[in-house]
Amino acid sequence: MSGGVDSSVTAALLKQQGHDVIGVTLNVWPDLDLPEVGREDACCAIGAVEDARRVADRLDFPYYVLNFKEAFEERVIKDFVQTYASGRTPNPCIRCNQFIKFDALLVKARQLGAQFVATGHYARIEHGTGPAGGNRLRKAADPTKDQSYVLYVMSQERLGAALMPLGVLRKEQTRQIAADLKLGVANKPESQDICFVPFKRYAEFFDVYAPEVLQPGPIVDRDGTVVGEHRGVALHTVGQRRGLGVATGEPRFVTEIRAESNTIVLGTRDELFRRTARLDEVNWIEGELPIEPVAAMAKVRYRAADVPCRAGRSEEGGLLVEFDEPQRAVTPGQALVLYDGDVVLGGGTIAHTR
Repeated sequence: MSGGVDSSVTAALLKQQGHDVIGVTLNVWPDLDLPEVGREDACCAIGAVEDARRVADRLDFPYYVLNFKEAFEERVIKDFVQTYASGRTPNPCIRCNQFIKFDALLVKARQLGAQFVATGHYARIEHGTGPAGGNRLRKAADPTKDQSYVLYVMSQERLGAALMPLGVLRKEQTRQIAADLKLGVANKPESQDICFVPFKRYAEFFDVYAPEVLQPGPIVDRDGTVVGEHRGVALHTVGQRRGLGVATGEPRFVTEIRAESNTIVLGTRDELFRRTARLDEVNWIEGELPIEPVAAMAKVRYRAADVPCRAGRSEEGGLLVEFDEPQRAVTPGQALVLYDGDVVLGGGTIAHTR
């Protein structure tokens, strides 16, 4: 329970269905001596504990706050820093789902005698409907709220132990249920941005948490001519245009990040397009990767439209995705998720593009 309307209504629906509900909030905040860390619009913010506790009291089920700081820092925060420092762009919400909410939390849930971990994600899980009786993950009924992209890491075991009752609802329906039940979180604003970054800009977080990764270096054009200087590759991402501090007379974008030489490369918009992406850390929900390439729809970032592609095993290992049409700013470090209609096939982390 993050203290927001989605997880609160999830608990209410399960209670109405006759489940024995146990509410838990994960204390994952790093021990930084900063008053801003208590940001109220963040998922699992410190102040949200009282909101979650009040919901649990109103709906009459036990509630606990679990200390997951160490696991969260090791699995999510440090990976966030290391990935940016390596010139790639991470997605910490995916790692949180994989290693915290559906791995570490599931262990605790079992200790509490729980059969399932339920969350307020907008996605649909169908137990026992996949091939050979396996579990399927589908997009949410409301495409504007669908969160299946950040859940592609769900294995058969994780899906079998998960419940996501909001997947069949629209957001306004969720808020109406909360209002009907007189839950104080009914009109609470959406949580925004990455929960452990208490600043408007990532640069401020790196300045406090990992200043050692911010090493100045050159910004060059495609010919290698130095056109400026950056504060650290960790502050940049492929496709970026703003905040470069470079005046070239025409639009320039980050087209490549060379972490080994601490260099940012700029180019034109046309130079951002890629035809293929190789994925590592691949999760295929049905188990084994397909032997022959399959036609699918690919989502190259959370808010991107699905685009047609073919995906098959790569000779270098992992999965090779070939887009029917070149795609803009396919970014190393981000997730690429594959769909068959509204069914999530799997996905992986973008390692290389061409």
